[in-house]
Amino acid sequence: MTSSTGVFADVSRETSERLAGFAALLRKWNPVINLVARSTLDALEERHLVDSAQLFQHLPPSARRWADLGSGGGFPGLVIAILAAEQAPDLTVELIESDQRKATFLRTAARELGLGNVTVLAERIESLPPRHADVISARALAPLTELLDHAERHLAEDGIALFPKGARHGEELDAALASWRFDVQKIPSTTDPQAVILKIGGIARV
Repeated sequence: MTSSTGVFADVSRETSERLAGFAALLRKWNPVINLVARSTLDALEERHLVDSAQLFQHLPPSARRWADLGSGGGFPGLVIAILAAEQAPDLTVELIESDQRKATFLRTAARELGLGNVTVLAERIESLPPRHADVISARALAPLTELLDHAERHLAEDGIALFPKGARHGEELDAALASWRFDVQKIPSTTDPQAVILKIGGIARV
């Protein structure tokens, strides 16, 4: 699998085949479960795979647990797990998805792709015991204020949150600062000039 942005340029043949296999599984299941908007399927690699994979570049070297909140069709969590299988073999990836049908898809995909580093938790985020994750991610799940509430509960003490956000990320940051204090780095997205990845740590309630 190749990419116009070069995110997948250096991956192994095995990783490339897993990414292609994941894309094929998603296209097979999507008409039944609606994992991603049908209008985005023609640009599946750029809109979903590459957009998810860019988060992996910010994995701390010491990280051992990544928790993906509201994993849906596997973005970014399953893409992270595919890359980690080769490049970060000590990393476990937890996919948290309360929709039972989507959780079934995630389990099936992990099994068929041979990903032993994946655990699927088919529960509500707020009902789970704290995950003590080194990294938390969430893509198109909720406003930043709500994500910070989840992150405070499930992050390890020195963990980081990686939240892709669109053109209105400034408004979400302003709203969140009314209730939270945190350290944030705005990293430009490689797939959307108006989007960023918010890399957040030091989360505490005001």
